[in-house]
Amino acid sequence: MLVPVTVADHGYGQLMRSCRPLAAAEFFAGIGLVRAGLERVGVDVVWANDIEPVKHAVYASNFDSAHYVLGDIREVKGISVPGVDIATASFPCVDLSLAGNRRGLEGEQSGLFFEFCRVLGEMGERLPPAVMVENVSSFVSSRGGEDLRASIAELNKLGYICDLLTVDASWFIPQSRPRLFIIGTLEPLGGPASGVAGPMRSESVAAFVRANQDLMFQELSVPIPSQDDRRLSDVVEHLDAGDERWWDGERFGKFMGSLSPLHKGRLDALRRGGITQWRTAYRRTRNGAPVWEIRSDDISGCLRTARGGSSRQAVVEVSLDGIRARWMTPLEYARLQGVPDEFDYSAVTDAQALFGFGDAVCVPVIDWLAEHALVPAVLAMGSQLTAKAAV
Repeated sequence: MLVPVTVADHGYGQLMRSCRPLAAAEFFAGIGLVRAGLERVGVDVVWANDIEPVKHAVYASNFDSAHYVLGDIREVKGISVPGVDIATASFPCVDLSLAGNRRGLEGEQSGLFFEFCRVLGEMGERLPPAVMVENVSSFVSSRGGEDLRASIAELNKLGYICDLLTVDASWFIPQSRPRLFIIGTLEPLGGPASGVAGPMRSESVAAFVRANQDLMFQELSVPIPSQDDRRLSDVVEHLDAGDERWWDGERFGKFMGSLSPLHKGRLDALRRGGITQWRTAYRRTRNGAPVWEIRSDDISGCLRTARGGSSRQAVVEVSLDGIRARWMTPLEYARLQGVPDEFDYSAVTDAQALFGFGDAVCVPVIDWLAEHALVPAVLAMGSQLTAKAAV
């Protein structure tokens, strides 16, 4: 009989009372924001790997990096990874993202998912009881669903029964950042996958499950997060009017000149509100011409790797005194990924910091998944294994 995992049965409190903290290995570790989330619920990251020296520099400024293996995952061998309870992989989204080249898992970057699975397979009897894989929500539709199917099948081969969860950072922080998470466990812990859409499982995920009933799925019992009421105004960096980061007259004029009547109307409405407000803006190409578009809501768009074009967000300040605009700052990126202001990225340039944060995960999302899915799952599996051994 499958027993749904609930926080009431196994969770943070029980982890704190257990004889040892759970351990995790962080693949594609980046600047360490998965680690930051796991540590909030008492999980120790004892091994990490990434290929980017810039990201390693930020990681090393904030965490003990003695265990960080800087290098290509294709050179990592399973024997070199210590035994852990959880393995995480936020593998590259370049080939899966709607903003990328859409080559899917056949692409050089996103295809590194299979290297993650290879390393796990090489761990043999030390295979982690639970895994968490994270990527963009368009992973579900990449190459007509074939990429996600191949990923689940590969995890199934290793013995993992998988749940698919869709979580948006906007539940926790004022950033629209929907992501797909695969939670895999070596023991069946949830009920059978229903293929029914809901807050934690989008319609596209539900349709994928219904279309792939030959794969090993389960549905873990996890609560729906409560909506955080923070808005962009709570994270925006307040710069003096004379700060050189505000765009000059020529650049600002081009910005305003590119706005359509709809987006100009949004700014006019904000000015009539009589209080200082902030919005984010993206640069788009419409009918072959570059234009700026203003978000209608009081949150940021999805942070991305800042390499130019539509990947960079601007912050627009609207008050009775007028309108100003500038690029979003690294501190704002950090806050929108849920790290405290003390998080240190001084070892890299501002552009490199934007790249690191834009390529990372939202810390409160990892915190929540660890507390309500990963930790309960590992503790439940420990209980099941103990019960089996006693029979």
